[in-house]
Amino acid sequence: MALQGWLVRPVPRVAVERFIEANHYSGSINGVNSTYCFALLDPDNALKGAALFGEMATTSWRAYGERESDVLELRRLCCVDDTPKNAESFLIGGCIRWLRRNTEVKILVSYADPNYGHEGTIYRATNWRYEGLTPPDKGWRWNGHTYHSRAPRVRYRGALKPFAQSLSKAIKDGRAEAIELAGKHRFVMHLAVSR
Repeated sequence: MALQGWLVRPVPRVAVERFIEANHYSGSINGVNSTYCFALLDPDNALKGAALFGEMATTSWRAYGERESDVLELRRLCCVDDTPKNAESFLIGGCIRWLRRNTEVKILVSYADPNYGHEGTIYRATNWRYEGLTPPDKGWRWNGHTYHSRAPRVRYRGALKPFAQSLSKAIKDGRAEAIELAGKHRFVMHLAVSR
């Protein structure tokens, strides 16, 4: 099954939120900011994949660019299981082409999480540069989900997000289990802006 007639297009976040929550291994986009969102559509215009790009958490962008606006992180990427071979590569390639043509972004960063069995195969296949592992992290397991150490502090407009409030309470009450998380594989893509 080829990808002839398939396309990648930018969409509002609301168009892919539920799809990502249903198909991404994390099952969540809580605390995930997004600057650009993309949909992978089959020839019948059915949603088969999605990607979210957003600003990096904290000030880690400084390791990659001169300004925060130079750097975007690929925050979520997923496709349904029955997509044709190379669908994820097709989706990533379409996103990269659009970002090159329509933005001033210079660097893309993404992570593959070995805590979920991910090694970054898709990034290697699409020519991202591997930059090693991030340091290990502490985290929490609660309510069927794994959360990194920053999750209890995720805010929106100055207030803790509802999931962060619930997680903080679970930590305080001893219902959330403290865990050690392996470092993530880090990948970088330099965009040559062409207009």
